[in-house]
Amino acid sequence: MKRSIALVTLVVLEYDEAIQFYTQKLGFELIEDTQLDENKRWVTVSPKGANGFSLLLAKAANKEQKKAVGNQTGGRVFLFLNTDDFWRDYQLMTVKGVEFTRPPKKEIYGTVAVFKDLYGNLWDLIQPT
Repeated sequence: MKRSIALVTLVVLEYDEAIQFYTQKLGFELIEDTQLDENKRWVTVSPKGANGFSLLLAKAANKEQKKAVGNQTGGRVFLFLNTDDFWRDYQLMTVKGVEFTRPPKKEIYGTVAVFKDLYGNLWDLIQPT
């Protein structure tokens, strides 16, 4: 049996601003943007070379979902973005206005820094050892 996780839902306030952040500030690719009905789109983005893994950007549709925007994990790091060149990506992201909340640090598992997405969810940027 072979299994893999293909998508993780990320609740957002607006599709277009989320697409812009992920494609222009993080350098992700827009994989799909399909209108499903008047208010709902199927929007997926993925880091370049991600081997089939994507984020599903899902617009918050009610009060409960809106409360989760920016705090999907209760303040813990939510997602982990691996890179083959930490300093290249750290500098590119910094120049593009991505906010890092914890500075780069060398850990046993690699070089890591924590950044916020456009809504405040925390991410690790990691170059594994």
